[in-house]
Parts: sequence; C-alpha cells; structure tokens
Amino acid sequence: MLNALGLLKERRFLPLFATQFLGAFNDNLFKTSMVLFATYEIFNDPGKESNFNALATGLGILPFFLLSALSGQLADTTDKARIIRLVKLAEIGIMLVGAGGLVLARAGHGQLGMGLMLGAVLLLGVHSTFFGPIKYAILPQALREDEVLAGTGLVEAGTYLAILSGTVLAGWINTDVAAVAVLLVAVVGFFTGRMVPSAPREGAELKINFNPLTSSWRLISATLHIPRLFLAICAISFFWTIGSVLIIIFPPLVKNVLTADERVASLTIAIFSVGVAIGSVVINTMLKGKVSAKYAPASVLMMGAFVVLFSLIARSWTPAAPGHFYGVAEFLAQPRAVGILLVLLAIAITGGMFVVPLYAFLTTTVTKDQTARTVAANNVVNSGAMTLGAAAVLIITGFGVKPEDMLFLVAAMCLYSAWLAQKLHRACD
Repeated sequence: MLNALGLLKERRFLPLFATQFLGAFNDNLFKTSMVLFATYEIFNDPGKESNFNALATGLGILPFFLLSALSGQLADTTDKARIIRLVKLAEIGIMLVGAGGLVLARAGHGQLGMGLMLGAVLLLGVHSTFFGPIKYAILPQALREDEVLAGTGLVEAGTYLAILSGTVLAGWINTDVAAVAVLLVAVVGFFTGRMVPSAPREGAELKINFNPLTSSWRLISATLHIPRLFLAICAISFFWTIGSVLIIIFPPLVKNVLTADERVASLTIAIFSVGVAIGSVVINTMLKGKVSAKYAPASVLMMGAFVVLFSLIARSWTPAAPGHFYGVAEFLAQPRAVGILLVLLAIAITGGMFVVPLYAFLTTTVTKDQTARTVAANNVVNSGAMTLGAAAVLIITGFGVKPEDMLFLVAAMCLYSAWLAQKLHRACD
C-alpha cells in the first residue's frame, strides 16, 4: 500500500488534489478578504459584524440545501471529470463578480460592492455544491480500497492547508490585490481540472429528478435507512454546525475581545486550518488505514474541553488601548498569546481527528455508483444543520450574548457529537 503522501505522485490522484486545493484556497481568499473588510472597515459593532458573517455563511450554505440532491445525481450518472471542468470554468465567472465587488467596495461604493460580494458568495456555494460530492465520490474509483482513507485524509489536509494559505494571504493584502489574485487562481484551477482522469458512470443510468424538494427528500430517505450512514451523517452535521458557529464568532471575537487587527484574525483562522490538517494526517496514522470511529468520541470530547479553556483564557486577556488594535508582533508579545494559539491549535487537531474517519464511512459503506449521492445526502443534512447554527448565532447575539460566552454552546455541542460518535463506533467496530 502506498503511504498517504505517496499518492501525491500518482496521476490518478494529484490533479484532483491540486484542483481541490486551488478551489479551497480561492474560496477562502475571497471570503476572508470580504469578511475582514466588512468587519474592520465597514462595521463598528460586534452584533452587526456577527450578523453579517451569519448572513454570508447562510448564503454560502443555501445552495447545498437546495441543489445537493441534483449534484449527487449528476455526479453518479455523468463522468465526474467532465463536471469538474464545467464547474472550474464557472468559477472564473463567479470570481469576476466577486472581484468587482471588492474593488467597488474599496472605492467607496459600499452597498453595490457588498451586494456583488454576497452574490459571489451565493454562487460559490453553488460551485461547491456541485464539486463537493465529486471530490469524495471519485476517490473509490481512482484509488484502491486500502488507499481510500489515506486519500480522504490527504484531501481534508489539503483543503485545510488551502484554507490556511488563503486566509493568511487575505489578512496581508489589500482588496485590490485580492481581486486580481482570485481571478488568476480560478484560471489556474481550470487548467488543473482539465487534467483530472476520466471517472465515468458506474452502474445503471439514473433518471434525474430536477425538483430540489422531492429529490432531496428521496435522496435522504434512500441513504439514512442504513444505520452506520445515518449516525455518520448526524455526527458530521453536528461537527459542521459547531464549525459554522466558530466561523461566525471568530472575527468579532478577535476584534472585540482580543482587540487585535485583521492580520491577527487571519492568523487565528490559519492556525485552526493547520490544526485540522494535522489531525487529518494523525488519525490516518493511528487507524493504519482502517475506517473506524474508534477515536472519534475521545477526540471531540477533548475538542470541547479545549473550547472551554479557550473561552477562559480569552476572558483574562489584557485588551489594547482604546482605539488601537494589536498587530501580529504586539499580539504575540502578550503573556497569554502563546496559550491562546496553542489551545486554538488543539481545538483544530482534535476536530480533524474526529471528522475525517466519518467522511471515509460515507464513501466505503455504499457501492461506487452511489457514493456521490451519499455525499450529496450528507451535504443536504450538513447544510441544514449549519443553517440552524447560523440562525442560532443571530438569535443568541440578539439577546446580547458575547462571543466568549457563545463558546460554551460549542462545548455543549461537542458532548452530543461524542455521544453520536460512540453509537457509531458500537454499531460498526
């Protein structure tokens, strides 16, 4: 068996990995540039900042809820490589819209610019909806059975390293440079997508149902009757609900609690991405290629404990002088800065260790001609759960709950995720 990194030398895997990496990088470069611009240059109120982040998150998730069933059907009845090429071509047009929004907002046309940027977020959600099932469903076709967990771990690790790169870059360049960068990366991604080997339909041709409501219901009904899939999807959905809450509250928390600038905000998100990537690789090593939920309950319990610790450290943080934000050097010079970053890294590592084996369950439980629809069903349930998470942030923020207090909600959700993971472990291992 090839070791995980050995797959990166393989023509059957490398183009897909590169295309996914560039797509995740570009998506996060654009979205982080938009969120940081809105947080630090447009709004001056923690509630409005959280509400804008929740709106952007909701728009990005909505297409997953409406179109995942269609995307799964198309991926299981069409050459997956062909869909990748069409999706990457569409990304160039989407980034033209988003780049225009960034430039206009920076030039002072705030409402028009924000409208275009939010429109691009919605379209990027559509883009990811159609690409998402493919990046996992293509693995059982391209790889041997004993390579699927390693391939899944590499895709996850690459995704979070891409998030890291895009997030860090967004904090260090202005919006004009970001506008040019997202267009260039979209073009490069189009060419790498053209190198993905053909992955034709396996099994009987499907009659596609284009009704988003009935197709979603049938898709979920056809998937969730399998006990281990039901438990895996529920656990993944809870994890991404936790993720959506963290994504929404982190920029306001960094700005208003840690009193740090946008570069520090991008640094904290980047460290989170590194941690998930590390966790993805570590869990593959611990499980030795076996698809198992053995370590999932303990991983998410540790994640919850680190979230509580993060909240406690944040409460004892010494804020910057009024009207001033810590830069990276000033932030790192604070006595508790290293502790903040290490705890954040631990949250991410344990999160990665929790979720990666669960995705491997999705692609190894069903036959190869059903994998895309299974991933799509997971995306429908995930998007609904994440939408509830975003709505919960809006409601809780409306009651005046602070970001550092909201972290306790995240910790409580980790307890429920551990219970689901333990049920999965007992059902399958």
